[in-house]
Amino acid sequence: MALGTSLFLIAVGAILRYAVSDSLEGIDLPTIGLILMVVGIVGLLLSLFWMFSAGRRGPDRVVERDRYVDPRL
Repeated sequence: MALGTSLFLIAVGAILRYAVSDSLEGIDLPTIGLILMVVGIVGLLLSLFWMFSAGRRGPDRVVERDRYVDPRL
């Protein structure tokens, strides 16, 4: 889950949890909002962990090649 998707899920979950006062029969919107916020927070933590752990790897391998020389010159 990407960083933006996690933030989106947290925002939608917070809206459903705290801002929506309507109710649907058989569906508890505050509970769905809480679930979306928890999933978003877990995704955010995993994204941040993955992003920072990828930076600790060794340096990337650099391949050097000869410069192109135009044969017409």
